[in-house]
Amino acid sequence: MELILREYRLNDQGYPLGVRLLDLLLTRSANPLGAIRPTRILPLVQFIAQQLWRHLFGRAADSLERSDAVPGQFMLYDNEPLVNQYISLPRDMSGLNCAAFVAGIIEGVCDGAGFATEGVHAISVADQEGEDKAGLWPGKTVFLIKFKPEVLEREEILGRGGG
Repeated sequence: MELILREYRLNDQGYPLGVRLLDLLLTRSANPLGAIRPTRILPLVQFIAQQLWRHLFGRAADSLERSDAVPGQFMLYDNEPLVNQYISLPRDMSGLNCAAFVAGIIEGVCDGAGFATEGVHAISVADQEGEDKAGLWPGKTVFLIKFKPEVLEREEILGRGGG
């Protein structure tokens, strides 16, 4: 329980940074029209996986997938999260995933762009599948992004060409 609270604190610390980074990256974009915020979900998550990741970590995210089972849910994969590589944790906190800070940044970007989420969670693959199944990437982290129903409704309206 204490680890979950610590991850929530990390998430809360990353959130305001994400809101500010969205404005910074859109302002610095090569778009001659200036800062244009994404109006659809897919361009937003692609922006996160490409531009945001490249700005923060010097490379694009390893993978981005849309959930087939749950509408409005995306999984962003990072095989070696930089925030987890250089942090030493005591044994009693070995289950703490410091990538929760990055999850907060992602949540801030989504909210800043007007795409409310039900939360962004950093899930360590090793925690879910065991160290032996994590294979080549024992530190692999999945960032689970789930958008609120009102965002999905707006997406459906825009998809039909309305509004």
